[in-house]
Amino acid sequence: MANVIEVTEAAKAAIRKVKGEASGLRIMVSAGGCAGYQYRMGLVYGPEEGDTVLSFDDVQVFVDGPSASLIQGTVLDYVESIQGSGFQFENPNAEGKCSCGKSFAA
Repeated sequence: MANVIEVTEAAKAAIRKVKGEASGLRIMVSAGGCAGYQYRMGLVYGPEEGDTVLSFDDVQVFVDGPSASLIQGTVLDYVESIQGSGFQFENPNAEGKCSCGKSFAA
């Protein structure tokens, strides 16, 4: 079975840089934002019950169970540009997104 998401080399490097003693990055989707759903992320010390645990080399990503279907096939990237730096989601399930890219419609 394919992973729920894919993580680029740039995103893996960014996670490694900040994770410290944490086990990995947890990704969730919640209602909110200007388009209907927003991505939520945070460093965690292990999965919560119902999480999908994904390993990318030495980087672990935990996806909240209810969020998995909303982000299936998503590519997580980390981009540095003159406008700023941060994680970006390329979500094939998004029917639309807000101009800042922080929320989406499904």
